[in-house]
Amino acid sequence: MNSKNKHLLVIAGPTAVGKTATCMNLAKFFNTEIISADSRQFYREMDLGTAKPNQEELSAAPHHFINSLSIFEDYDVKKFEQDTLSLLRDLFQNHDLVLMVGGSGLYIDAVCHGFDDIPDIDPSIRSQLILDFNEKGIGYLQQKLAEEDPVYYDIVDKKNPQRLMRALEVCIGSGKPYSSFRKNKKDIRDFHIIKIGLERDREELYHRIDQRMDLMIESGLFQEAEKLFPVRHLNSLQTVGYTEIFGFLEGKYDQNEAIRLLKRNSRRYAKRQLTWFKRIPDMKWFHPDHYVELLEYINTVVTQMDSKK
Repeated sequence: MNSKNKHLLVIAGPTAVGKTATCMNLAKFFNTEIISADSRQFYREMDLGTAKPNQEELSAAPHHFINSLSIFEDYDVKKFEQDTLSLLRDLFQNHDLVLMVGGSGLYIDAVCHGFDDIPDIDPSIRSQLILDFNEKGIGYLQQKLAEEDPVYYDIVDKKNPQRLMRALEVCIGSGKPYSSFRKNKKDIRDFHIIKIGLERDREELYHRIDQRMDLMIESGLFQEAEKLFPVRHLNSLQTVGYTEIFGFLEGKYDQNEAIRLLKRNSRRYAKRQLTWFKRIPDMKWFHPDHYVELLEYINTVVTQMDSKK
């Protein structure tokens, strides 16, 4: 196999923007397979709160990494990078183009450019940080990271507890600042990468997020979270869509407030996703409804890349 003739087509964007529908059309057109880069959709026990493709969509095109893990399994972005590169070697045996779709920017970036070589950290450190977060709030994590690693604190998404806890566990576990492990040189892949971002006008996107949340709730999101409540301390469950309901189940506020927080935090999550992806200079942006223009762009880029091989 000459992987220089192969293409990884990345479809990224915020939650509820329309990534799944776009990818289904592209998978059918290119007769290819889809790799999920949504770190919340890996887990079998988390269905409604992660907006996984439905069974019909999963059957229409081969998908990889959806429902591949249990919430009780440890998994991280470095392992995802390794697993995805191994999978791509297999998929490129039969496909010239493979799709990767998701809203987890760190996971997409790891596959495209590599990930920092960080030592293994004792899982008990993350467990303690989760307890600290639940008891003391995100302000505690922010203050502690500012003390442990002011360099990384200046650039981290300070509203993302997962990012804060990841940096802190490395600082505590290794005795060195997290920033000292971050590499400046990107890995060079032996396949072409085409990056597509999907976006909508903010009002339109936020309306879709609210609608999706209403549908999730009608479909049983609160009941799903209630089943997971006894293991709410797990790292995989520290995410928008579940923590808000856990707060309700702990008696911190009523159900109406939980619903308000679900919608608000989902909109904030989408904003953080967009901020991440907008920093990527080689990403081409499209409205999901402009499928013809999107397809024309992809075909043009593939032709240009193939002509240079």
